[in-house]
Amino acid sequence: MKTQTDKPKFPLGQLLATPGALKAMENAGQSPGELLIRHVTGDWGLVCKADAEANEQAIKERTRLLSSYKLATGIVIWIITEASRAATTLLLPSEY
Repeated sequence: MKTQTDKPKFPLGQLLATPGALKAMENAGQSPGELLIRHVTGDWGLVCKADAEANEQAIKERTRLLSSYKLATGIVIWIITEASRAATTLLLPSEY
């Protein structure tokens, strides 16, 4: 796991979250900030090795980034940063 001292690897743009993601994080007692720090420093969470490698390439090529994290309650949250880096969204997979 990355630490908070790691430097951001890309800009997040505008931060957005769906109501479902916000409720899930509230129920888990976790903040969006802790997940965003992991995402922006390259800790991609639960994604498979191929997706993690694709994210590393996406940083260089400015394409979409996807992270996946399991909350303390077992609910999974995705974080997607758009290719343009204009926005980063926290959402439940079912909301995609």
